[in-house]
Amino acid sequence: MKKMKIVHVLKGTFVVVMATMFIGLVASCKNDDDDNIPGSGKSHKVVFKAIASSGSDIDVAVYGIDGNTTSASSLSGTTWSSPEVTAEAGAYSANVAVSATGVDASSTLKVQVWVDGELKKEGTSSGQVLSASAGYAF
Repeated sequence: MKKMKIVHVLKGTFVVVMATMFIGLVASCKNDDDDNIPGSGKSHKVVFKAIASSGSDIDVAVYGIDGNTTSASSLSGTTWSSPEVTAEAGAYSANVAVSATGVDASSTLKVQVWVDGELKKEGTSSGQVLSASAGYAF
């Protein structure tokens, strides 16, 4: 008789534990919002820009979407802009790095990531040897 009572108690405990786990699983998944996963949205038009202070000279720019980078070398002047790049739906990030030579220690370099015509991220550098980068996660 005692053995049957223990078996019933164990079965009851098992049912209660399983029910609790099921309710916990349902409750934890209830608030999941899979639409907010980075890189799962729509495609974007991206432009990368660099602006150096007067007298500085932009040398090299490396830019791209995710791991697909493009290098622009032998640049000159105080401004640079990439051609418009399309970030396909599912792309995760846009990144840019630019180097320049400043006139003196007060020289500056600013790099920007523009997404769909909106400034999203900016990075800066100052000094005579300038190197700035910026990255934006979609």
